Amino acid sequence: MEVSFLKSATLPEQFPPADRPEVAFAGRSNVGKSSLINRLINSRNLARTSSRPGRTRSINFFSAGKTLYLTDLPGYGYAEVPLNVRRNWKKHIETYLKKRANLKAVVVIIDVRRKLGEGDLDLLNWLKMFQIKPIIVLTKVDKLSKSEARRQFDLFSNQLLKEGFGPPIAFSAKTGQGKQELWKKINEIAGSA
Repeated sequence: MEVSFLKSATLPEQFPPADRPEVAFAGRSNVGKSSLINRLINSRNLARTSSRPGRTRSINFFSAGKTLYLTDLPGYGYAEVPLNVRRNWKKHIETYLKKRANLKAVVVIIDVRRKLGEGDLDLLNWLKMFQIKPIIVLTKVDKLSKSEARRQFDLFSNQLLKEGFGPPIAFSAKTGQGKQELWKKINEIAGSA
């Protein structure tokens, strides 16, 4: 599938028309969101990566063929970004999530080496409240031994189940682990691609 950068937007009137299903990608700053998107679409740098957290400040839209939009949302939870900027990002993302009628799912990306954070749970519960399907992905599984990755995966799965969410997908941008499973889930929910 041909994927191309469409546009960056900071205001709802800048969003592309809601003429096809859309799947957004969200996660804490530096969780590997852009790397996951690049691996998913077989690109080295279509979604811009940075070693500095908090670089993505606008909503970036990508066109996946003529049947699907993929959307890269700004990361959340980075303490060194000024409070007023974080508040604006939060408001901006909430506006996007509330107003995008064609939004079918949000891929919630969590670093498998960390704990489920308050921001992650806030986002998941917000999505549940507004009946937007979350697809939970644990990234950076290649950074742990197989046994440690399994243990972390099981811990996350149990915690997510207790919170009322389905099992996550283990993903590695480095090896491609989880790529097919994630595309399958996106296709099931979006009915596209």
